[in-house]
This record gives sequence, structure tokens and C-alpha cells, in this order.
Amino acid sequence: MKDRRRPSPSSSASQRFPAPIYSETVLAVNFEDAKKFFLEALLEIHAAHTLMLSRQGIIPESDARAILGAISGLDRQAILAARYDGQYEDLFFYLQDLLVEKCGTDVAGKINTALSRNDIDLTLYRMRLRREVTRIAAETAEVRQVLLEMAATHTKTLMPAYTHTQPAQPTTLAHYLLGAAEFLGRDIQRLRAAFATINRNPLGACAITTTGFPIDRNYTARLLGFEGLQENSYGAIAAIDYVCEAAGAIAVLTVNLGKLVQDLLLWCMEEFHFLRLSNAYVQASSIMPQKRNPVALEHTRILLSKAFGQAQAVLACAHNTPFGDIVDSEDDLQPLVFSMCADTSRALRLFAALMSDAEVDRKEMRRRAEGSFLTVTELADTLVREEAVSFLVAHRLVAAAVEASGREYSPKRMAAEIKRLAPEILGRKLRKPSEVWLRALDPKYFVGIRKVAGGPAPEAVKAQIVNARKEQAEAHEWLEAKRTLLESYPDRIRDAAAATRKTSQ
Repeated sequence: MKDRRRPSPSSSASQRFPAPIYSETVLAVNFEDAKKFFLEALLEIHAAHTLMLSRQGIIPESDARAILGAISGLDRQAILAARYDGQYEDLFFYLQDLLVEKCGTDVAGKINTALSRNDIDLTLYRMRLRREVTRIAAETAEVRQVLLEMAATHTKTLMPAYTHTQPAQPTTLAHYLLGAAEFLGRDIQRLRAAFATINRNPLGACAITTTGFPIDRNYTARLLGFEGLQENSYGAIAAIDYVCEAAGAIAVLTVNLGKLVQDLLLWCMEEFHFLRLSNAYVQASSIMPQKRNPVALEHTRILLSKAFGQAQAVLACAHNTPFGDIVDSEDDLQPLVFSMCADTSRALRLFAALMSDAEVDRKEMRRRAEGSFLTVTELADTLVREEAVSFLVAHRLVAAAVEASGREYSPKRMAAEIKRLAPEILGRKLRKPSEVWLRALDPKYFVGIRKVAGGPAPEAVKAQIVNARKEQAEAHEWLEAKRTLLESYPDRIRDAAAATRKTSQ
């Protein structure tokens, strides 16, 4: 019953809209949500639409001035303090009657010309969501900046790289962190793409087929800070991809960052001893005096998981709904969208802060990089280069040497074993001295020789940092442009209203 405001005089008491349970479970809740999330956007839409109607000659300037004066004269705090009592269906009708009180039905009623709650709703949803997406993009960029600064100080900090949760090869902490910085860069790009989809003006679509009045949708788009039209009026009302794309981008972000957080929680274990959080981000045990519980990372993990679940719920709510005006994607869905955004924001802010103060144990990382046979891939590679054998044969020789060395890793033992086993596997002795094989087993050499683009060698890592910083600068330029856009558009409305007042003087 979306288009009913008051019950018909002929309705019986038992059939009168709204039913008490409907008021309690739907209308009262949505009224509070609308005040919390959309009041300012709704007032801005009313003002922009009034200015457009006057500019197009659809309503007299004198009426537009009266309506604009009534809008600016509304007591925001009193509106926020209002409680739903069933007299009005929603905030739209509540504000409508406040405007009628100020300038009369004949004048205030003109604001409804070529306007529907359908296009109003989609417009204010987008206006709020674009701010949320911009904020999350900025906070993602801050996390990325923290990781880049950390990487820049650890280009030579050796550590094990892991595959299948097992130590695999030596790398550096910088190389590891830059892998995370890359996915965060892609997350920012996804959020930027979502913003571009969101920031299109649906106002003027009216109920779903526009209007016969000569409205100017581009003018209201400029006044409200949109960067173009959501052109097709049917799609402007019916399509839900603007919010689904945002939920998708946030879902990917939370999965990406959650994988990193899971690693870092393991690194805080005494068995790893790679990472130590600041005392400001750990909690003691109520019974075990020695405990340093890395709870800030745990909170980050659950916040990311909550946000991911909420993103999935947004998509589930939109799934299999009709392609038309439907409440499934309206008042009851929007708080879930903003809860998703709020938990994502909390996780990003917390993670950036805790990582800014975290310390790594370089000695322990290096010790682990020097053990567990992690360098033997380079031993096989060196056999290919120095002994002119195929990698398959080199791999077979090194694997046999690993087997012969037992569980206790020793570079000298490995060098001796490949020399001993070479005649059996290669059919001849090795030509190069032991120093060549020992050098191949040095984790610093292992990292240093991997200079390929994207590799862990210090020069390759520094090139990655340079590129990432260029991307950061470009992202910050985009963020600054969007912040300016969203901060300045209310001035356009105020300036246009002021110009309307001047014409009456």
C-alpha cells in the first residue's frame, strides 16, 4: 500500500491502514531509519526539484521561493526527535505536512509535480551510498599506505614464503606485503567502479515512466552532485545493480583482507614469533598473567567476516526479485547496506592503526628462511645453469639429496650429497666446486637473484613500491575530487536558492 497515506473515511476500524502490527514491525522502524540515514538527502532533493520546476517555468518563482523558505526553515532537531504515531505513513508524508503548515497546500503541493516517492527513494539511497563507498575507498587506501611504508623498510628482511601452509621458499617481508598492497589497489579500483555506477541521477524517472512536464534531469543531477543520469527511467527505478556492485566490491575487499589477517594472527603465535602487536592492541588474561592476546586482529577478522556476510545478504535479498518497483530493495534493505559499510569501515580503521604500531622479529624470520630446505629450488636452478642439465634431471638430483640429508637441514650436507649422488643420477661428477652449491643455498642469494619483474629481489621490490606509490597518488587524487564533489554540491543548491530570492527583490 505504498501510495496510501491516510485511511479512507469509509474504512472500518479493523481494516484501517495502518494495522497496528504493520506500524510496529514496518512503518515505525522504517521511519526511524529514514531519519537516521536520509533526512538531509530528502531535503536536498526537495530543494533541487523545486529549483528545477521554477527554472523550467513549471511553477511560479514566487511559489518556489516560498517552498525553499519552508524547507530551510524546518527544525531538523525536532524532526529527528519525532516518533512514529501512525498519522503519516513515512518520513516523506511527515515532511510534506510540515511544508503544508508553513506555506499552505496550494503552494507546498506543487513540489509533488513530476515527482514520486519511487525516484526520490532511489535518489536518496544513491546519495547516501556514494558517501559510504568513498569513505571505504579512502580507508582502504590508508591501509594500503601503511603496508607500503612497512614494505619500504623491509626490502631485505628475509622470511619464508608459504604454499599449502608449508614453508616453501625464501622471500622478503616487503615482497609479501606488496602482494597485499596489490590486491588492495584492485579493491580501490573496484570501489571506484562502484562509485561510478552509483553516482548517476535517477530523479525525474518519477514512478517509472518519467512525466509529461518539461523537466530538466541534468539540472537536478548537477545540483545534487551526480555525474550523469541513470538514463532509462524504467531501469532507474527497477535496477538494483548499483547496490549489488557496491556489495560485491566490499565482499571481495573483506575476503582479501581477511586472508591477510588470518596469516598475521598465526604470525603472532609464539610458535611463529614473526609479529608483535603494540601493548595498546593486546589484552591480558584474567587468569594467566603471561598472556598477550592479539584481540585487535581477532576483532578485525570478525568485523570483516560480518561485513562479508552482510554483503552476501544484500545480494540474497536482491536475488529473484521482480524487475520493477519493489520494497525488497527499498526501506528494509538499506540499513543492511549501511551496516555492511559500517563494519567494513571499523575493520579497515582498526587494521591500519594496529599495523602502524606492530613490530616484526627480523631475526626469527631470517632463521626460518635459512632452514627447512627452502633454498633448494635455487640449487636445482644453479645445476641447470652451471652443469647444463635439464631442470627435470636437476630436480631429481636435488630431491635425492634432500631425502639423503634427513630431516635436519644443513647446507654443507646438501652440497656434499649432490656431489655424492651426481655420478649415479647424472652419470658423471659435478664440474663446479662446493662453493657454487653453497652460494645457491644462501637465502640472501636466493632472493637477490630473483630480479624478474614482481620478484623479491630488492631492486624488483623497490620498482614495485614506486609503481604502487604512483597508484596511491592517483587514488588520492580521485578521492580528493570525489570529496570535493560531495562537499560542494549543497553549495550549488544554496546558491541557486539565493539567486531565486534575489529575483524577488
